[in-house]
Amino acid sequence: MYETAIKILEKIESYGYKAYLIGGYPRDLYLKRSSSDIDICTDATPMEIINIFDEVVTTSSEYGTVTLIYKNVKVEITTFRREFSYKDMRHPGFLQYVDTLEEDIRRRDFTINTLAIDKNGTQIDLFGATKDLDDGVIRTVGDAKVKIREDALRILRAIRFATVLDFKIDSYLKKCMKRYGHNLRRLSNDVKKSELDLIFSNSNKEYGINLILELKLEKFLDIPKLRNIKITPSMIVTWSMLDVLDKYNFNSIERETIIKINELKNLNVMDRHVLYKYGLYSCSMACEIKGIDKKVLNEEFAKMPIRSKRDIALSPLEICDVLGVEAGPFLKPLINDLENKLIENRLSNDKDEIKKYVIDNYK
Repeated sequence: MYETAIKILEKIESYGYKAYLIGGYPRDLYLKRSSSDIDICTDATPMEIINIFDEVVTTSSEYGTVTLIYKNVKVEITTFRREFSYKDMRHPGFLQYVDTLEEDIRRRDFTINTLAIDKNGTQIDLFGATKDLDDGVIRTVGDAKVKIREDALRILRAIRFATVLDFKIDSYLKKCMKRYGHNLRRLSNDVKKSELDLIFSNSNKEYGINLILELKLEKFLDIPKLRNIKITPSMIVTWSMLDVLDKYNFNSIERETIIKINELKNLNVMDRHVLYKYGLYSCSMACEIKGIDKKVLNEEFAKMPIRSKRDIALSPLEICDVLGVEAGPFLKPLINDLENKLIENRLSNDKDEIKKYVIDNYK
């Protein structure tokens, strides 16, 4: 991936422009962390980038960004710019293309994201990125008060970076985050959820949650129950304990899983009927809240003769053939009966034995 990124820089510069790796990739490379996000900044305009590469897949001219897939690597290329008049605590009202890397970096959020790499692999550190990376501190580029008031999402981004990297937050930045935390209400819940997902899914999530609570941000994030939740490994379990289905947008799978987990809080997940109805995944998520060893649950699930209707040795069509009738409403209670008998080991999941049971009891 690194070699591919350098080739892109070389190609841009072969046309007479300047280009640098910037942001998360150089930061993670310095920290010896894996990274898949490649961002490039350049003095070439989006149209000029489009003329250089055939691999462009999308453009966002409003923000001077072009996305391309180059040798199976996704890359975002953004023109050097300054940003002005943030209109909604999130997006700049307008931008102006500039000529130098330094001018571009001044608009960025945190110093740890300002490290750049040129086509020769040389690190360019204009704003003390390596010192803050060595010290493990999150600090803004320029005045924290200005940066936080411009873009309220930087509050959550600071917490996310602190969580993921296990860094501390600069004391002045933390003060500004708390003072202007109410601006989080101005952001869409979709934007906030994206950052919270990254915090809640990280193994260091307890640190991130404690930062949110320390700065009293939970009320501005519509997660007042955060203080009382149990710290568990899974992101979806954390969301289930926050009771926010009516406040945040979840995809259909997330929503269904949260509903199941909340129902399972009051049920015995080790009961085979419960395990069969809700499935291993939802029950294992509920185990995190209940403090039940998932290994024990997995062992119980492995013993089950069937895990769904599809596992029954005799299909619905075969049942109809055995009974000499066409499919109809009678099938549902019959199959429910078979499920219960099989789950309880009162009937073997053997085709001939099930045939005999069906004939004896339903013909």
